[in-house]
Amino acid sequence: MPDILSLLQCLLPQINATTMRHLNQIIIAMLGMSGRVTMLGIARWTGDGGSYRTMGRFFSTVIPWATLFWLFFRKHLWRNQDVYLLAGDEVVVTKAGKQTYGVDRFFCSLASKPINGLSFFVLSLISVERKQSFPIGIEQVIKSDTQINPTLPINKVKPKQKRGRGRPKGSKNKNKTEVILTSELLLIQKMINSLFELIAHFIPLTYLILDGHFGNNNALQMARQVNLHIISKLRHDSALYIPYEHPDSSKHSRRKYGDKLDYRNLPDKYLCKITIDKNIQTDVYQATLLHKEFAQALNVVILVKINLDTHARSHVILFSSDLDLKADKIIDYYKLRFQIEFNFRDAKQFWGLEDFMNLSQTAVTNAANLAFFMVNLSHHLLADFRQHNPNSGIIDLKAYYRGFRYVREMLKILPQKPEPILLAQIFAKLTSLGRIHPLSTGVEPS
Repeated sequence: MPDILSLLQCLLPQINATTMRHLNQIIIAMLGMSGRVTMLGIARWTGDGGSYRTMGRFFSTVIPWATLFWLFFRKHLWRNQDVYLLAGDEVVVTKAGKQTYGVDRFFCSLASKPINGLSFFVLSLISVERKQSFPIGIEQVIKSDTQINPTLPINKVKPKQKRGRGRPKGSKNKNKTEVILTSELLLIQKMINSLFELIAHFIPLTYLILDGHFGNNNALQMARQVNLHIISKLRHDSALYIPYEHPDSSKHSRRKYGDKLDYRNLPDKYLCKITIDKNIQTDVYQATLLHKEFAQALNVVILVKINLDTHARSHVILFSSDLDLKADKIIDYYKLRFQIEFNFRDAKQFWGLEDFMNLSQTAVTNAANLAFFMVNLSHHLLADFRQHNPNSGIIDLKAYYRGFRYVREMLKILPQKPEPILLAQIFAKLTSLGRIHPLSTGVEPS
């Protein structure tokens, strides 16, 4: 069984010994406990020195979580040969009360409707080689714009005025690179800048992967302001235009937009690849196209799926601000964005993101960050655990730690320690309770 305290030694410069000791107790309890991961539930599994009041003091302590995430990642999860992407997404957790800091109505994709709860935006580093996501920064989303950016102008609703057809006299072209960022984009930009200050070019980051909610010019300009290229998705009915080319190449034309792209009849010159799998044909198109809402040309990849039996078709539009990025890279990188959803699932299902009942701002921040810190810790523990137990998951890992806890408590009341063979049998039996995959015989008690 790995010594958790030794894994946390890299965090000591940022937190004091008392907080470190409490964090060690909480992590050991969370690894072996069953039931809801609340302060009371954790206190029942920590044993001596981990009372409910101790849990309250820990969750009321201001902890530099961003620094802890980075130190742990650099020490235990970083691989020199891996290529990393920066991805971001929002997670919503349900809360029934009205006193929790930041509780409001947020749209939940799982419920397909707004719900009462809390929202957190998560930045994650995704390893392209390992296809794993590692949370690296978590910030709570507050609905009120003034709480995030008090300087934002308040848009007053003006009565609509009738005007004639055409462009108003004296109007000038707008510079589409100069945008007013929403509170959401300002929060993301602040998180990215804080992350860059921490990593200090330790990891070269080029791409920011966001879902279709951020498939707009404002998000693209935000990414470019922090020197990142965005990879995201456009609406299926986005109006894209082919850049205009004058019939006489020797002449210059001020015209910018050519023909509008027809998704039912895409030009063959843009076709990159055709694959067929189980009567589903997938055509991949790539082109540099224009969108009237965007300030620059876009590297667009269109995936068209056709059912060869029914001839039904659908398409997805991905894009990047990097005009040199190949189609297969854009597709693979955007697919990897979904790895952050597995982080959300684990944080909710196993590490208390959906369970905590804290009310104050500090306590809510600590509970959410602790859940995602456990996601990273479990990645490291599972990497070692799977050397003897391939295909094991978090349920198997928790059953192993819970069985180890039972064995340790049982040995305390025995008059004498059992023989090594009997002890190994007891350990194997108890740690197999609740497991999905059978315990390997190569695992011995420490």
